[in-house]
Amino acid sequence: MPSALAGFGLGLSLIVAIGAQNLFVLRQGLRREHVLVVAAICAASDAVLIALGVSGVGLVLLAVPWVVDVVRWAGALFLTGYGILALRRALKPSGQVLDARAETDAPAEPAAPGSSGTATATKPRTRLVTVVLTCLALTWLNPHVYLDTVFLLGSVANTHGDGRWVFAVGAMAASVLWFFGLALGARFLSRWLSTPRAWRILDGVIAVVMFAIAISLVLPA
Repeated sequence: MPSALAGFGLGLSLIVAIGAQNLFVLRQGLRREHVLVVAAICAASDAVLIALGVSGVGLVLLAVPWVVDVVRWAGALFLTGYGILALRRALKPSGQVLDARAETDAPAEPAAPGSSGTATATKPRTRLVTVVLTCLALTWLNPHVYLDTVFLLGSVANTHGDGRWVFAVGAMAASVLWFFGLALGARFLSRWLSTPRAWRILDGVIAVVMFAIAISLVLPA
């Protein structure tokens, strides 16, 4: 139990931070779009990376630093592209907003022309394959993910000796709790994102964070 709690605490402290992956999960949760799939991909990816770290793969990767460099530059390029898309959405909004009254993932029907209805159009849904590929890229092309899960968590887990896999399970549980909680809990923020201006601000914040992370990846430590 102490090893499991230690893994849970360290895992949660590393995951709960404003980053590319968390912002993507938050945005999908706010859009109520493929929410469970996104959360499952993030949690499963963390579980794989944590297992690799505990099994000692992190030590092998340290012996071939060029692999980390490749991931670092690929991640920087991807984050820059994603940031540009977010910036474009912020500068040229579509005019559509999130319907805070929606109960399901189905898009709300706009009011008929000439009617007195006040139905609000939702943002157009993104294809599942696009969401999955974006989520995988934000996860696996982020060098910080490897530093946190494979190297740091793996190293700390191995200090627990025979309890290292219990430690790993605790860290994996923290990942599952966080990503599903963030994805499913995001819909409660929808009332504050029912205007085009709110979505422009959100996309602007996402763009700034993406650019900042991309720059941090290529600048020398």
